[in-house]
Amino acid sequence: MSGRVVVIGVGNPLRGDDGAGLAVVEALRDRVPDGTLLTVSDGEPARMLELWHGADTVVVVEALLARPVRPGTLHILTAADVAARAAGTASTHALGLEDCLALATALDRMPQRLVVHAVEVASHSARV
Repeated sequence: MSGRVVVIGVGNPLRGDDGAGLAVVEALRDRVPDGTLLTVSDGEPARMLELWHGADTVVVVEALLARPVRPGTLHILTAADVAARAAGTASTHALGLEDCLALATALDRMPQRLVVHAVEVASHSARV
């Protein structure tokens, strides 16, 4: 990857496995090339667009609740893949990643390259 790289862990650690994206970003600290921005987000589209503003490459790491459930399965997706999978998946965010990408496209704010690492999780249930 060349140019400015931003890695965004998306999720909420208070909602069970939904914190997977945040955990991945934390595990990457001190393991990425200088200049790579590691950050986290709750997935709200406007905040996501700000986080990746000016980036050439964006890597989004997010939990995915799919049916049938296969916890731990990793899906590497493009923006087109995210849009195609939206109907069969669930998000704990008010708006899903597909909404964020649609907004970015409409506002001409898509990065040159976007890769989504979606980790299948068992549950998005809130912890008690």
